[in-house]
Amino acid sequence: MGRRLARELALKVLYRYEEGDADLQGAMKSVLETKVYYKNDKDFSKMLIERTVENIKKIDKEIINVLQNWEYDRISVVDKIILRMGACELIYFDDIPSQISINEAIEIGKKYGGIESGRFINGVLDAIRKCHESSDNQ
Repeated sequence: MGRRLARELALKVLYRYEEGDADLQGAMKSVLETKVYYKNDKDFSKMLIERTVENIKKIDKEIINVLQNWEYDRISVVDKIILRMGACELIYFDDIPSQISINEAIEIGKKYGGIESGRFINGVLDAIRKCHESSDNQ
């Protein structure tokens, strides 16, 4: 399956969660158990989903802090979820190089988001990356 598909599956689960499906475990089971996927990829997808949901308030704050000339409430649901997943990887997955997390989010944004999603996601996640790099160096 690969991590790209694992991220796309995480997007589907998080979309259901964002739209009001409070049964996160049930949504994960529904999405991740409908086909046969490699265990490592399912595990990564579950970890990304759970860390994103567990830290959603902090992640949203990180996104809001770097937005320029844009209201958080105006971000489309899909772009918001992709930003949350990308920010989650940048903050909570030290084993994934930041550029890979950003590039993956951009590509998923191009596939599932709007015309400008890739550029928007790149700008926001790159700003978050810079904030974390500068705070790590202090």
